Amino acid sequence: MKYLLLTLIGVTMMLNSKAQNKVLTMEEAVLGYPLYPKNLHVQWQGDRNVFTYIDGTALTGENAADGTQTVLLTLDELNRILNADLKGWGQYSWKNARTLVIHREGKRYEIDIEKKAVSQLFPLAKGAQNVTSNGGSLVAYTKGNNLYYMDANGNEFAVTADRAPGIVNGQIVSRNEFGIDGGIFWSPDGKQLAFYRKDESQVGTFPLLDINSRTGSLREIRYPMAGMKSEQVSVGVYDIASGKTVFLEADDFGREQYLTNVAWHPGSGSLYIQVLDRAQKHMHLNRYCARTGRLMKTLLTEQNEATYVEPQTPVVFLKNDPSRFIYRTNNRDGYFSLYLVDAESGKVLKRLTETDADVALAGQDGKTVYYTSAEVSPVDNHLFRVDIKSGKKTRLTRAEGWHNISMSAGTAYFIDSYSSLRVPRVINVVRNDGKIMKELLKAENPVKDYNFGEITMGTVKTADGQFDNYYRLIKPMNFDPSQKYPTIVYVYGGPHSQMVKNTWLAELRRWEMYMAQHGYVVFVMDNRGTSNRGAAFEKAIHGQCGQAEMADQMEGIKFLQSLPYVDSERIGVHGWSYGGFMTISLITNHPEVFKVAVAGGPVIDWKWYEVMYGERYMGSPHTNAAGYEKVSLIRKAKDLKGKLLICQGAVDNVVVWEHSLSFIRECIKNNVQVDYFPYPCAEHNVMGKDRIHLMQKVTDYFEDYLKR
Repeated sequence: MKYLLLTLIGVTMMLNSKAQNKVLTMEEAVLGYPLYPKNLHVQWQGDRNVFTYIDGTALTGENAADGTQTVLLTLDELNRILNADLKGWGQYSWKNARTLVIHREGKRYEIDIEKKAVSQLFPLAKGAQNVTSNGGSLVAYTKGNNLYYMDANGNEFAVTADRAPGIVNGQIVSRNEFGIDGGIFWSPDGKQLAFYRKDESQVGTFPLLDINSRTGSLREIRYPMAGMKSEQVSVGVYDIASGKTVFLEADDFGREQYLTNVAWHPGSGSLYIQVLDRAQKHMHLNRYCARTGRLMKTLLTEQNEATYVEPQTPVVFLKNDPSRFIYRTNNRDGYFSLYLVDAESGKVLKRLTETDADVALAGQDGKTVYYTSAEVSPVDNHLFRVDIKSGKKTRLTRAEGWHNISMSAGTAYFIDSYSSLRVPRVINVVRNDGKIMKELLKAENPVKDYNFGEITMGTVKTADGQFDNYYRLIKPMNFDPSQKYPTIVYVYGGPHSQMVKNTWLAELRRWEMYMAQHGYVVFVMDNRGTSNRGAAFEKAIHGQCGQAEMADQMEGIKFLQSLPYVDSERIGVHGWSYGGFMTISLITNHPEVFKVAVAGGPVIDWKWYEVMYGERYMGSPHTNAAGYEKVSLIRKAKDLKGKLLICQGAVDNVVVWEHSLSFIRECIKNNVQVDYFPYPCAEHNVMGKDRIHLMQKVTDYFEDYLKR
């Protein structure tokens, strides 16, 4: 097999070990924020071509066209306005070009930047969450399971008043799947409030153990497991003037359907929602009347009986042209593409992004669409623009690497923040034709005093030979090619992930470098099933999670074993969540290869995982019983030969405790030794200082059983 190096980006970075001799501490590897490249948090000032940032203690605005700088508000002025004694700036946002928004001590301050005074103050009630503004004098928020709004005089009004258990209003539904990141949607004119209503009263509960009370207690959470009852979602529309709510008549696929990607028509008279059946194989893009809730028209449909349909982004109407909108899907041409659609008929007018690569919308002005794309390379992210009428395409970013883009409201300029393997961070102000107006930041190497091992990027063919999988490989500190080193494979491997990018140090997790500094080769590779590579690559895992992924990872192992400095007798694997599932899958299916494994928060059997995610990739346990049985790790417990440590947050509400405890029970039944360490107060991810303990435990396990 031929193993290709990534020639486009150079691939190799060597650090001078004579000048750099510091070694990471575990705390630095886990929490060492100063070791990240310097950043400049830039925001556009409403609809102006002015970007703002904190310069010293002042909020500064800079004109993108001519570079003119203006101090908008000093810290002293902010303290006077807030009657506070802040030592520095915290988070802020822009409501519009004139109004700065600060949240402090349960209050929302809207500050007139010209008058340097509070224009509106919202004294939000204790427990208020999900605060959203209508762009005028109202804000909406949730308390408990109900939705409220407040006017400029501080008067609070209840939109919902549900008291029944399992009824939730105005919050995220469907466990954050399908691109859902909120539950409150103001109409463009600010006079109507659409919101999610979730009825999960039929969803089963799972107990989480809380040890913080004197005798301990159980906290029940609603957790819809694959094949079992799911939530029922509705969308309500509340009219501010009348105080009345109508619910949309969305009943395309029965009550256990998904209502995703809510978008208002610019005229505020209708809503566009992508309705998905529970099996996630059929989607209707529907238009509803906001006044009556009635279905006006099904504009277009998507179906995929072989795998699944996964809507992720709302429609976006062309500026100044409510007759057409931009629609994104990967179910038509094999990649996430942008399409121009007639808003009345639903006719797809054209594919805007004619490229065999996944793309994402970055901005549009009604005539030109700006999008980021993987078409240069799957590990690079670049900005392009396309003329809607002519289809002419222009690449706007040239420097190699991963570009994060923030377009100005009118798309005349954009902020380009990028990095690459050898470039820590560069931030430029760029005109919409690609001309760089000003370099705002060129970050220094924050780890220049540290002795880091060599990082290499490259590719290995997938097991079916159809694609290239990208990897990063880290050699040990003070590498000696005549030695053989133990190797750790860090794996995630699941959907919606991309572990390897042409960013600073190739998306390095600093614990990986910590291990390299302690004498390990570290290898990370994205396999089929991960994102940004097109539908065929992403959907290859459908129905049998773990199988294509394992096959690809084993191709990576073959590559490692071909390297003269890798000790094939000392290979370990570590991963968390989906990576925990992959870790246990690998050590139980390939005990001849993997000597040691550490799995965190692992999925053990997909029938215990949530409906939305699990049924997308595995189908239902009722229709794919053989697939669930094949990939279940319960049946693999008896095959464990090497050393395995499982770590688990005891109040994990994502991968519930039933997974790992069931695996442990199966090991006991088969007299198979396994190590287990719970984190009593941690949820799915062990965070903060507890994470230092976790990563030290992971490290010690490899030191004890792999290195020697």
